[in-house]
Amino acid sequence: MPDSLGHRLKYAVIAPSTNTSVQPEYDDMRPRGVTNHFQRIAIPDTKVTDDESFMVMLQNIRDATMDSVDVAMTMDPACVVMGMSAETFWDGADGAERLTQRMLERTNGVPVVMGSTAVDAALKAYGGIKKIGVITPYMPVGDNQVRKFFEDLGYEVTQVKGLKSPSPMLIAHETPQTLKRAAEEVSEGADAVVQCGTNLAFAKVAAMAEFWLEKPVVAINTATYWHALRSMGITDKVDGFGSLLLEH
Repeated sequence: MPDSLGHRLKYAVIAPSTNTSVQPEYDDMRPRGVTNHFQRIAIPDTKVTDDESFMVMLQNIRDATMDSVDVAMTMDPACVVMGMSAETFWDGADGAERLTQRMLERTNGVPVVMGSTAVDAALKAYGGIKKIGVITPYMPVGDNQVRKFFEDLGYEVTQVKGLKSPSPMLIAHETPQTLKRAAEEVSEGADAVVQCGTNLAFAKVAAMAEFWLEKPVVAINTATYWHALRSMGITDKVDGFGSLLLEH
């Protein structure tokens, strides 16, 4: 017998304990019969003021991730979704592939969806996108890793706007107006806008931005959940989150 609520699919979602944007955004995108089950990566809300403190935050996430995956697997998910961003871009395309393989070993082959590769899949779904402008909440060390990932895949990164959010929890406090201005700034000369950093509440801003910028605007949470659905054979169209979930 299938799960009574998640009779189509159960997702395990791995996200930092400081992250308050992934869960509500994923749940708003959830089709009927699909359930999201969050397991938190326990980290402190450390201050982030420079590259060094950013790396302390990232190491806190790395140290606790696999234990969180182990707990999540006890509910027998059909797929594991990484509701975290920076680590999935680290060390470029090769680093993303290595992380995927480590995750698959930990999940005993249960499929894993990550933000970095999901955004690439989304851009390919649109077709013809060669130049991208990028928004992140990161310090320069994180921005450089995002740039490297996309350049490894052959994209031209026209601009990266790092918001330098002062803590992992405070990323979620960046206002829609700040995100709107950032999207406008990085859109010039780009075929599409990409947003990284899963605690930026950008999904609905991205949908609006597509209207006034007249180009794809890819929010990482939207791309990741879209890729998780499509890669598991769920083709439901979801309104309110832009063209990716509605048309692809």
